[in-house]
Amino acid sequence: MSRIPRLTSGLTALLMLGSTGAATTAAAPQQAGSRHVPAAQQLATLNHDTGAFVTPGPDTRRVTELSDGRPITGQRTVLPVVGRATGPRGLRWLEVLLPGRPNSHTGWIQQRATTESSTRWQITVNLTRRTVTVFYAGRAIKTFSAVVGKPTTPTPTGRFFVEENVTLAPWQSGAPYALALSARSNALQEFDGGPAQTALHGTANIGGTPGTAVSHGCIRLTTPDITWLATRITPGIPVTITA
Repeated sequence: MSRIPRLTSGLTALLMLGSTGAATTAAAPQQAGSRHVPAAQQLATLNHDTGAFVTPGPDTRRVTELSDGRPITGQRTVLPVVGRATGPRGLRWLEVLLPGRPNSHTGWIQQRATTESSTRWQITVNLTRRTVTVFYAGRAIKTFSAVVGKPTTPTPTGRFFVEENVTLAPWQSGAPYALALSARSNALQEFDGGPAQTALHGTANIGGTPGTAVSHGCIRLTTPDITWLATRITPGIPVTITA
């Protein structure tokens, strides 16, 4: 198991089971094209720190306090919007996917605390096929063979999103990039002081043959594949992981 600089120590992305070899096998996009993916996803970028609530209203239970910046890179917090409502006093609220545990949980935030946008990019991960499929405008355009979690530390399933796009130094495990996800490991509660965060990342300095299940829960792609992905994918983009 590799140790990494404190900057990225929270990522399960870098909780790798040592494995040699990094052959790449890109599958045809048509293999995953049968899954319906919407052509666009609404996003909300936080303008400032804000609370997320159980229902649309500040007098309900607070789920969490959201920071307007992410902890590793300081990138702005961008959340997928999954619902809308008008609350007390006519205030408009957005239901958004939230980072962290429990996986795939949601909360309501005030619309006025955000700047809204949309993305045509979406990612799906199929753990049985051990593939990562990239969609643009509802159409599968790339499918990559991937390393996924081993049976004792499986990759979590559910609806997630990219929290941060992290550029790693050439000598770091998982280089050159890690897409830190809102997902957290169900098997590991922490690692090296971090929250056992799941990520898509490279195989540099850690290895792994695409199509195998040997990681501690993260999804590994070869250097060309993660580079293609990371140069296009920004925070907030939805990632759906299925068994």
